[in-house]
Amino acid sequence: MATEERTYNFSAGPATIPVQVLEQIQQELLNFNGCGASIMEISHRSAQFIEVLDSARAGIKQLLGIDDSHEVLFLQGGSRLQFSMIPMNLLRDENDRAAYIVSGTWSSKAFEEAKGTGNIDLAWSGKDSNFNTLPASTDLALADDPAFLYYASNETIHGVQFQEDFHIASTPLVCDASSDFLSRPIKMEQHGIVYACAQKNAGPSGVTIIVIRKDLLTRSQASLPGYLNYKTHVEQNSMFNTPPTFGIYVVDLICKWLINEMGGLAQIADYNNDKATLLYDIIDQCDDMFIGHAEKQFRSKMNVTFNLPSEELTSQFLEQAAKQGLTSLKGHRSVGGVRASIYNAMPHEGVVALRDFMKSFYTQNS
Repeated sequence: MATEERTYNFSAGPATIPVQVLEQIQQELLNFNGCGASIMEISHRSAQFIEVLDSARAGIKQLLGIDDSHEVLFLQGGSRLQFSMIPMNLLRDENDRAAYIVSGTWSSKAFEEAKGTGNIDLAWSGKDSNFNTLPASTDLALADDPAFLYYASNETIHGVQFQEDFHIASTPLVCDASSDFLSRPIKMEQHGIVYACAQKNAGPSGVTIIVIRKDLLTRSQASLPGYLNYKTHVEQNSMFNTPPTFGIYVVDLICKWLINEMGGLAQIADYNNDKATLLYDIIDQCDDMFIGHAEKQFRSKMNVTFNLPSEELTSQFLEQAAKQGLTSLKGHRSVGGVRASIYNAMPHEGVVALRDFMKSFYTQNS
């Protein structure tokens, strides 16, 4: 398909990938780096792939501003596997406790999964408000010296996002950053683990990135099964099993795009904020039709969620938007309405096109 035939894809994930990256993949697909085969065909232990792996790791470290204090792992299994691996590795003994902030669907699933691995406390829940708000650190119910505090920085389904990093003295933060990873700077010195399923901002589905502080690796017990032990993956250079080679290759290309073309995380954060402002401004201007889900101070820069007054009007909105090349805007079934996911690779002109359509739709139907 020619570039000019592509739609503006607002999918929540797998999500849009920079066209420049897609074009490089296309160019290299049959013959990667002169080796006579695709990146998907060469050995994961070959010099060509090891170079890609090292480059992807270096790119993530450069973007996050971290040095040898953290390890970067490339695993599989998505967030579902991390829901178990994190407490299995970080709870220090059978009496240890961890705390979870439940701010939406994904942190709720993480909390329920973790309860099967040890002592897990609920630090805060937004369930009663249908997850449209977020807590301050003073709102949290924490036991003394928790092993870690878990939170999701951005809830994809409900469209709420922590606007600032938490800081809890002496407690390692564990962050599910799947839907805003590499979209803005993060204070890594306050985090024990930051992880992300790549298919939002950082790559295709199938690769999970884990950034873990090295001192926490001492908590991983030798009794854990091999794949469930973070130490194993560090010692094996993310190649305990055959890694998702194609996914890591795309992660590397996206890191290079962020560094060389977009200027880094501070610049992409400004870019994303400008895009989000375009949509939230029209939502606020036409709030008798476009009803935002999240409280204003917690609105996501990645997933703009809103409802319309009726199911009929919502269906019309989605159908007409698709005819104009604005696709994958249907909200998650648990929330309904509309969800515009405007990750790093969604171009500014795509958001302008959606904003203009919303204006027109409002004029025609109000």
